[in-house]
Amino acid sequence: MPGNTIRDKYCIVGVGETEYSRGSWRSTRAMAVESIRNAMDDAGLSSGNVDGLMSYHLGDSAPSTTVMYDLGIRPNFYMDVSGGGSSTEALVGLAMGAIEAGMCHTVAIYRSMNGYSQFRMSSKEAGAATPVNGSEILKRPYSVFMPIQIFAFTFTRHMMEYGVTNEHLAHVKVAQSNHASNNPKALMKQRVTVEDVLNSRWIVKPCAHLLDCCLETDNSTCIIVTSSERARNLKQPPAYVMGVQGRGTKPGGDFHYGYGPVTRVSGHYVAPRVFDMAGVTPDDIDVTGSYDAFTYTVLIQFESYGFCKVGEGKDYVCGGGLGLGGRRPNNPSGGQLCEGYTHGMNMVIENVRQLRGTVDDYCPQWQDGKHTYDYSEGKCRQVKDPEVAMSMGWGGQPVGSALILRR
Repeated sequence: MPGNTIRDKYCIVGVGETEYSRGSWRSTRAMAVESIRNAMDDAGLSSGNVDGLMSYHLGDSAPSTTVMYDLGIRPNFYMDVSGGGSSTEALVGLAMGAIEAGMCHTVAIYRSMNGYSQFRMSSKEAGAATPVNGSEILKRPYSVFMPIQIFAFTFTRHMMEYGVTNEHLAHVKVAQSNHASNNPKALMKQRVTVEDVLNSRWIVKPCAHLLDCCLETDNSTCIIVTSSERARNLKQPPAYVMGVQGRGTKPGGDFHYGYGPVTRVSGHYVAPRVFDMAGVTPDDIDVTGSYDAFTYTVLIQFESYGFCKVGEGKDYVCGGGLGLGGRRPNNPSGGQLCEGYTHGMNMVIENVRQLRGTVDDYCPQWQDGKHTYDYSEGKCRQVKDPEVAMSMGWGGQPVGSALILRR
């Protein structure tokens, strides 16, 4: 099996980010430099120790060629990779491949975006400003611009077939808002109730109220990947990559509606590969980061990756297991619904910190790695003794990625 050759051979050794805000008043170039420096400091690396750069490129992103100059990095390898919410996990795999091929030895992966003050994914104007190509000719002439409009066909059909209600979906937001209330970095710290979600205005009927949707924020995030051998001498305990699958697709790509159930998403195809590569099953996962562009993406991914049976996602998200202290906490930072929208990179960053036992919360001595694990106080968000964490990226119904890490 291909996974046997790479499992535990590479790891994430540094993570960093900027403030999650709605109005950074900074360029994406300046924010990218800050997040990469923060990640290098986290790992105990200098500019001369990083010889690979990869940017997760979309919208107003800053290219590697400018960022490398500001940081004093001379890459042996760099690449700006365009894509949506499945990119983070895929880029980790590509960084591993570049190191395996001998092109470089340590890669900083970053995403910088003014996702609220400049390039907004929910903006009709942003979509209208770009050329029509590919399958866009079947969407934009009919005023289908926003991701939730595109995803709503799958979500609505899933509601019809399996009896998912808006009350079920609201439990995802409730759990993650509870987590975010314990997170000093979270933009939205206020806890919400099911009623709050249902009473927020409709965005797209019948599957998304306003509070079912992720935040829009300005921020930059960074992850540093290197070999396990190099990681031994660095500052932080490494998070070992057990398995990674980047941008697996459903047949048909943008025209996936013609292949298999409309409700089937890419995780159905990604899951067996990544679990086989990692040598684990969903039962072995202690913490999840399910891509939460909307509450529905969380629910449908749990089904497609086998954490519950198809049609039982509504019971899975309502059973209490997603919360801190539950069987398998999801997005303990609050995720993109509450911490900040990063196109998925903050979910991987959170999982790395969870495995280290070093998340920042309101525990009095969190900087010493001491946590109360008393989630009722509204202070702690560190999961107790997690061994294995999984991130599930979402580039849309037909495209997804996954990453399984261990401490």
